[in-house]
Amino acid sequence: MKISQAATFWLNYHRANSSENTIRAYKELLERFCQENGDKDLKEITSDEVLDFLNGIAEGKKPQTRKTRFSHLTSFFNFTKNNIDQSFQNPCDSPIIRKMFKAKALTAWDILEKEVVDEIIFKVDNPRDRLMLELMARGGMGIGEVLKLTPRDVYGRKLSIRDPKSGREKEFIFIPQKIADRLKDYIMENGFQPGELIFPICY
Repeated sequence: MKISQAATFWLNYHRANSSENTIRAYKELLERFCQENGDKDLKEITSDEVLDFLNGIAEGKKPQTRKTRFSHLTSFFNFTKNNIDQSFQNPCDSPIIRKMFKAKALTAWDILEKEVVDEIIFKVDNPRDRLMLELMARGGMGIGEVLKLTPRDVYGRKLSIRDPKSGREKEFIFIPQKIADRLKDYIMENGFQPGELIFPICY
């Protein structure tokens, strides 16, 4: 089987089972890989050719990005071995390649105690900043999710998250009633329109 045929099979599998973000990431990688190697038979591809390709697309990238590219290509070949040709040997399964594309150990971040978070929030005088901190600390929201909020995303205690990282079209989170009340009052006091950003700042 040609590599391009296996790539089509692999992407069709993900279109039926994976999120849009996952499909987009695999598609971009495989399109570039097939431009160079698509006409080759699966068993013709060598570890050296895979290494050349990975070095080309990962040049100048962060270690974690390099590791992600390697992991995606490894997954493609593993899928091929498990579902198309069990005699196929994964060309990514090379000690040299694994060592070169190994991600650095992640930094262990210190986790703030609840009392420390409460103290930080209570010391903030600006209503907007305090509300943003409360949404992150009490609602578990990321800063990007908070900054995307509009009045039409607010349904009492339920907040709609548009374009979440999961790849779904929309997700919902629930916040404590006191914060929901403060958010509602903040929106009314500032006269935000339904589609207007509640926190129109950049980061």
